[in-house]
Amino acid sequence: MEDKSFGDKKAAEQQARPIGSFDSTQLVKTAEMLDEDLYWSIIDKSLKNTDDQETQEQFLIKEIGKLTPKQMIGFRLRTDQLLYDTYSSEMWCAGYIMNGGCSDDGFEYFRNWVISRGRDTYLKAKQNPDNLITQVHRDAEYYEFEAFWYVALEAFKQKTGKDLYNYIDYDHFKTREGNYPSFKFTWKEEDPESMKKICPRLFEEFEHN
Repeated sequence: MEDKSFGDKKAAEQQARPIGSFDSTQLVKTAEMLDEDLYWSIIDKSLKNTDDQETQEQFLIKEIGKLTPKQMIGFRLRTDQLLYDTYSSEMWCAGYIMNGGCSDDGFEYFRNWVISRGRDTYLKAKQNPDNLITQVHRDAEYYEFEAFWYVALEAFKQKTGKDLYNYIDYDHFKTREGNYPSFKFTWKEEDPESMKKICPRLFEEFEHN
């Protein structure tokens, strides 16, 4: 004879489950990046609705929190891919000029800032880092955005209570920190002219300020 009480109990539990919750057993490792258009639409929306990094960070966490856990992981993976694609001597030169120096960590935070400025800024900077001259602001103390790297992690933790890092399929996702390509620097900090050659507009702007 069918035990209807079990079915009724399960239905009641599902009905009582709060909106936005999910079945944690469905959490699996993934190497799938978030759709690129969706990724950039979230960032562009954050830029239209905020005026500083702190509010942009909180806005992004809220918007990413509307995604599925898999998509949240995908947001972070897309970010890592974009960081990977801008790991170059020329981009590092731009970061050095704009921030008055640029360590390994500083270069990560600089590129996160570049991504946080939206698709158009990112693509133009990737093509020629000197194009970041359009993002220079007199009141900016630095051009870094460390917290941007972690917005998906925070959204994921708030929604699942778990660490997003544990659900990245590292065996199949290779375009990330630790696997960056090797390159030779095309400029030297002790040779300002070598930096000026790569980013002439940025060099001119920050050399006189």
